[in-house]
Amino acid sequence: MSANNQTTKKKPYGAAILMGLVSAVLYSVLLMNQDIANRYSGLGGLYAFLPILIAFLFSYIHGSFTGHFWTLLGVEASKKKKEVK
Repeated sequence: MSANNQTTKKKPYGAAILMGLVSAVLYSVLLMNQDIANRYSGLGGLYAFLPILIAFLFSYIHGSFTGHFWTLLGVEASKKKKEVK
């Protein structure tokens, strides 16, 4: 086998930068317009789900950025070894 057949993972620089920027923009938009979010979520009914939807959106975007960030630093989850009996 030659060394050219080895698979190498590309580091997700672009994805980390993109998700970091999207995360920063989301936080700044929310902080600049928090009175609007509070007003709508206080209306009750289906508007009560607004904070939950915002939390899910922030969790997904920020979690994606954090995952790419740790991958860039070389931190990966440990692989579980199969227990031999």
